[in-house]
Amino acid sequence: MQQMGLNEITMELPAGHMTNVFGQFDAYLKKIERAFQVTVICREGQVKILGDAKKAAGAQSVFAQLLELSGKGNEITEQNVDYAIALVFSEEEVTLAQIDESCIGYTANGKPIHPKTLGQKQYVDAIQSRMIVFGTGPAGTGKTYLAMAMAITAFKKEEVERIILTRPAIEAGEKLGFLPGDLQSKVDPYLRPLYDALHQIMGADAFQRNMEKGLIEVAPLAYMRGRTLDHSFIILDEAQNTTPAQMKMFLTRIGFGSKVVVTGDATQKDLPPDAKSGMDVALKVLESIDEIAVCELTSKDVVRHPLVQKIVNAYEVYEKKQLKQEKRLEYVKQAAGRQRGGQAGYRRQNR
Repeated sequence: MQQMGLNEITMELPAGHMTNVFGQFDAYLKKIERAFQVTVICREGQVKILGDAKKAAGAQSVFAQLLELSGKGNEITEQNVDYAIALVFSEEEVTLAQIDESCIGYTANGKPIHPKTLGQKQYVDAIQSRMIVFGTGPAGTGKTYLAMAMAITAFKKEEVERIILTRPAIEAGEKLGFLPGDLQSKVDPYLRPLYDALHQIMGADAFQRNMEKGLIEVAPLAYMRGRTLDHSFIILDEAQNTTPAQMKMFLTRIGFGSKVVVTGDATQKDLPPDAKSGMDVALKVLESIDEIAVCELTSKDVVRHPLVQKIVNAYEVYEKKQLKQEKRLEYVKQAAGRQRGGQAGYRRQNR
């Protein structure tokens, strides 16, 4: 049906999936209407989408993706809706259901773990196919959690003999010496995010048993020196806080039958201002080695609360503005210096 530039698209939507797809109080439906500037009418299991032809088709594609995901037993989240809309606008030839096909494993409660964005799926595929993978990107993109899920799955399948999780115990404004307890007590807070992920995926009891057997090890990066790690799945978290020497030390620990994932966020460094990041250096040094993959996740891959994605985007815009301003000031300083130098030379010539 087409009248006065208004198109109508009709699609079936079973009543059993309507609440899941439309969201509580039709929150998802309203979000899709706003995104595509269309009107959606639902009657007796049929959805009518009214609007511009291209926009109505886009809204239909989003509803179809959400319905397919719901048909597989998934609970639709706001992140699913936002990402389906983003896929349509970017004209990516992939659907949410295709991304969801890759089941990495299950949490201790039996909940399946899937990549939720195209970037996450590419990251998981790289971990499966390469020996070393660098996963970079902002907070909330699932870098550490997905790597942890892959490590636990490989461990359960006996593809590796143990899991080693490490991160630099960098002092972010506080001195370790002033913290109470022995050395392990001092560094445990820095490793807490790794413990939390292990508990959620593996379960506290299984985690404790394997820790006691030495099959799972969570340790500061400094503990890796002098070791050779064979048949292990090794995850280096917060790699942006390593020094170049620490990163080289870590990468040269890798032995036979091992797999390594290095995760980090280049925008959240706690190193001194004049110090180089080991992750930044490694990405430049190792870029030509085929066995090493680099996956750059972006704000589009944030799977936490939608507000987190907005915060990440706001900081990206702010940092780009700051960088432009700094470059402009540096250019003005250099131009002023050249002008002063020219004036001094002119005075010397006319003495």
